[in-house]
Amino acid sequence: MTSAGRPVVFVHGLWLHATSWGPWAEFFGAAGYAPLAPGWPGDADTAEGTRSQPDRVAGKGIDDVVEHYARIIADLDSPPIVIGHSFGGLIAQRLLGQDLAAAAVAIDPAPAKGVYYLPPSALRVASIALRRPANRNLAVALTPEQFRYGFGNAIAEQESAELYDRWAIPSPGKPLFEDALANFTPSSPAKVNTGNKSRGPLLITAGGKDHTVPHAISTATRRLYHKSPAVTDLKEFPDRGHSLTIDHGWREVAQEALDWLRQRSF
Repeated sequence: MTSAGRPVVFVHGLWLHATSWGPWAEFFGAAGYAPLAPGWPGDADTAEGTRSQPDRVAGKGIDDVVEHYARIIADLDSPPIVIGHSFGGLIAQRLLGQDLAAAAVAIDPAPAKGVYYLPPSALRVASIALRRPANRNLAVALTPEQFRYGFGNAIAEQESAELYDRWAIPSPGKPLFEDALANFTPSSPAKVNTGNKSRGPLLITAGGKDHTVPHAISTATRRLYHKSPAVTDLKEFPDRGHSLTIDHGWREVAQEALDWLRQRSF
C-alpha cells in the first residue's frame, strides 16, 4: 500500500524550470504523496526570474546539483521517491545509488558513464553548448527552434512554442561537458553506482521519438544495471518526445510512474 505522505522529490533537467512539475505535484499530492519540486542551485523561483539572472546558474556541475538535492533530502523525515527528467533522471540515479532515495523514476535520463553510443539527434542537441568551450562556465539558453527540435518535435508547433514560453530557462553548460567526457574521466560525476545491490527500485523510461535522449540511450542505461539484483525496469513510450513530462500527454507518463510505484509498494 502507498504510505500516506511519503515525500516525492521532482528533479528537472536542463532548460526547464522546476515549476514545469506543477501538474505532476498536484497529481501525486492527490494520490496521497507529499510532493516537492525544488529548482537546481541558482534557479530563481520563476522561469522569468531565472531568465533574467542567467549568471546565477552558470558554472554549476552534476556534483553541485546532486549535493543540492542531497541537502534537501537530508531535511526530510524519510527517504523520498525521486522522479527526474533528462539530466534530472541522471541525478535521480545518483541519489538512488547513494541510498538517499527509497525509489526512483528516471524519465528519458541523460546518459550515465558507460553509455557509449549517442545517436546523431542527441549530439545535435548537446552541441548547442559543446560547440563553444567557453559555454562550460556559462549559462546556455535554447532558441524556440532549438527547443522545438530537442523537446517539441513530437507535438504540434504551437504547443511547443507555448511550452517554451512558459517553462524554458537558461541552464548551466557544465553538465553537458561533464557528460560528454564521462567515459574518458575515471572520477566522472556522471558515474552512477549501478552495482548497489541493496538500493531501492528504479524505473527508466524511453521515448520513441525523443531527440535529446533517444530510445537507444535509455535502453543502454538499463543495460548498465544488468548485473544488479536490485529491481530495474524499463517502460517505453513509442510516440513520445522529450517534452513527455510537460506536454498534453504528461498524465499518461505520470500515471505509469504512479502505477509502477504502487506495484512496488511505494
